[in-house]
Amino acid sequence: MWWIYALLSAIFAALTAVLAKVGIKGIDSNLATAIRTVVILLLAWAIVFFRNDQQGISGLTRQNWTFLILSGLATGLSWVFYFKALQLGKVSQVAPVDKASVAIAIVLSVIFLGEPLSLKTAVAVLMIIGGTIILIFQ
Repeated sequence: MWWIYALLSAIFAALTAVLAKVGIKGIDSNLATAIRTVVILLLAWAIVFFRNDQQGISGLTRQNWTFLILSGLATGLSWVFYFKALQLGKVSQVAPVDKASVAIAIVLSVIFLGEPLSLKTAVAVLMIIGGTIILIFQ
C-alpha cells in the first residue's frame, strides 16, 4: 500500500514543477516560495483538523519537536533553492536534478539510520547520480 502513496507523491511533485514554472513567471522566486508555503500550511492544518489529529500534539517529545523542526528547515531551504532553480532553468532539467535527492536520501539512510544497502539499490543510486551528472553537464 505504501507504493500507492509514493506514486501519488511523485505525480504531485511532477505537477508542482510544471505549475510552479508557470506561477513564478515575472515574480521573485522567494515570494513564490512564501505563497506556496502558506497554501501548504493551510492545507496541512485543514487535514489535521478534519481528521481530528491535533490531539497528538501533546504527546510529542523533545526529539519529535527537534527533528520535525530541522526537517521543516531543510524542506524550506529545499523549496527556496528549487524555485530559484526553476526560475533560472528548464523544468526538464531542474526536476530530474532535484530528484537526485532520492540517491542522497538512500546514502544518508544507510549512514545515519543503519538501513541496509543491497547491490540493486547501490546500482540504482549510482545510475541516478550518473544521470544527474549527465543532465547538469549536457
